[in-house]
Amino acid sequence: MRLTRFTDLALRAVMRLAVNEQGGPLATRDVAEMMSVPYTHMAKAITRLQHLGVVEARRGRGGGLELTGLGRRVSVGWLVRELEGEGEVVTCEGEQPCPLHGACRLRRALRDAQEAFYSSLEPLTVADLVAPPTGPVLVGLVGRSS
Repeated sequence: MRLTRFTDLALRAVMRLAVNEQGGPLATRDVAEMMSVPYTHMAKAITRLQHLGVVEARRGRGGGLELTGLGRRVSVGWLVRELEGEGEVVTCEGEQPCPLHGACRLRRALRDAQEAFYSSLEPLTVADLVAPPTGPVLVGLVGRSS
């Protein structure tokens, strides 16, 4: 199973925000710089996290990004499912549909493997992801302009 770059960025943003206890809310640009990714990519990930209710973004002076209560206690499995969407590992339909489509066992086996992957992430929370040694490393990240 391979996660999309989008899901990877969103998870890293959540992890960085989870360890941001001092210094007030972070700007999307700060998080993008800390994670060494383009601002536009991070902004899209943050927008999706807002829609999921995981991140709160406030504009203006004193504004910035913070994890919500849901964002702190959410299952990583749930979050990855939401970010990845309902797509399957393989596409059997399309312009050139697979000739095995009606009698294929591979599609079901891959769907089961995908579900096992997500299920293995269910017991994990964001707090688990930022436990030492990861948390202190995340706190130490600074943007390029800092």
